[in-house]
Amino acid sequence: MSFSRIFAIGMAAVLALPLAAAEMGDDGLHKTPWMRDTFKDLREDLEEANSEDKRLLLMFEQRGCVYCTKMHEEVFPTDVIANYIDENYFVVQLNLHGDIEVTDFDRETLSEKQMARKWGILFTPTMMFLPQEVPEQATAPQAAVAVMPGAFGVGTTLDMLTWVNEERYALDSDEDFQRYHARMIQERDNGSTD
Repeated sequence: MSFSRIFAIGMAAVLALPLAAAEMGDDGLHKTPWMRDTFKDLREDLEEANSEDKRLLLMFEQRGCVYCTKMHEEVFPTDVIANYIDENYFVVQLNLHGDIEVTDFDRETLSEKQMARKWGILFTPTMMFLPQEVPEQATAPQAAVAVMPGAFGVGTTLDMLTWVNEERYALDSDEDFQRYHARMIQERDNGSTD
């Protein structure tokens, strides 16, 4: 086999690797600089998010989740997404099968896995977006302004982040998220449906 052929095979192997693989924590979950390490008391987390003029975002993930990996390798590292999250969101990561205690807005304390069952979380990743104020007896999913289960591309993810951050869900209009997203696709007009 010639040197040029070996070189070409080697370069193809290098190019097949992800550009910036996300750091993996001891719990088997991807870690990013914009995730917060908190005591997972959601009222405290909401208060801290509000004090920083950011939106609280709960993100459920699990070890070995191929869709979480897709988000952490293809979507979250893009500058537009990483910067938007860092500037506008207070992100608390939760482990679908974890044992760390979480205190819900209704003051019930359960392990992450028990809370996932209580909230009906079925898919990872699942992003749950909270408003700036949550009623005393509400649970996180009851108070959530949007829930995004699954992996999506950069455009869809950015549109959801923007739609929530700009409080477009509260506008007196017929433009729900899907209509907003369709409008953004047309405005980007880059040939992508995402």
